[in-house]
Amino acid sequence: MKRLDENLAKVRDGSYTPADFIIADAKDADMGFGRGAPGPRPDGSGLKTRAEYLDAMRTMVASDLVDVMLMSASSAETLVRDGVFDGGPVTPAIRLNDTTDIWGMRHGVYKNQPSRPFATARLERARELTDLGLYSVTFTNDAERDARSLEGYAAFREAADAVGMRHFLEVFNPNVEIHVATEELGDYVNDCIVRALAGVTAADRPLFLKAVYNGPRALEELTSYDPAGLIIGILGGSAGTTRDTLELVGQAERHGARVALFGRKINLAEAPTALVALMRKVVQGDVSAEEGVRAYHGELQSAGIAPQRPLEDDLEITEEVLKDA
Repeated sequence: MKRLDENLAKVRDGSYTPADFIIADAKDADMGFGRGAPGPRPDGSGLKTRAEYLDAMRTMVASDLVDVMLMSASSAETLVRDGVFDGGPVTPAIRLNDTTDIWGMRHGVYKNQPSRPFATARLERARELTDLGLYSVTFTNDAERDARSLEGYAAFREAADAVGMRHFLEVFNPNVEIHVATEELGDYVNDCIVRALAGVTAADRPLFLKAVYNGPRALEELTSYDPAGLIIGILGGSAGTTRDTLELVGQAERHGARVALFGRKINLAEAPTALVALMRKVVQGDVSAEEGVRAYHGELQSAGIAPQRPLEDDLEITEEVLKDA
């Protein structure tokens, strides 16, 4: 049994402690951002290559700091067949659909248009590599569009069951104006999640959710609904400051989240494994988020790595939702 399943079992049976918090490295950005997914080189010499992106995944798996490595099907094919996950505790997972609202190509405008269902990966091919995948939906407060998204999710569950594929469900906040006040957005998304899964029996339910952190109240409302049956994880969003990253994971765990799935916050960090190690320390209460930022800069200095921003700037909380906790 991989560590993911061990820790999920502890959440379900009530024996969870912060040491069991699940962290996933989301290295599936090529499904949305294309060539820009690996990110820029620190020296400004251009974008990293696919080989460098794959090496970053190998390094993180070898560090034993994460529980899940989320990838595109093509990345998973390379790493699984190279034996990267053989005998280890990290679970490989594949993004199984790529709705149009994650299409973030340079100069593109897809993210500004209402999300529509779409999937590139073939389930039967993905299942040859792993038994866990991610499916995402985005609700837009439009009956026609949302019904189409839910029909797509229902068809996916049937197909996944046929090949023996487990999944976790990602629910993005609406990517277009839905005429719901900002302070009420968490209510809307929570209701969409519970309503969407109410008709899904245990055999087809997601192992856990990946959703936006809409603040302490909204998260507690959702995590308290069915703690054993509806395990909530939070997604990372934009890179932000190191303080943003550590505040987000710390606040989320305190308010009931049991999983963090971070992409850009990890990938664009100067020292990704050092950052994840500090994420775990913050979750377990060993250091505060502020202390974690200072420790991170100390590690950068020791390693001779130039920080992207001065310490005082990196100590700033820039994401509004994190300022109210």
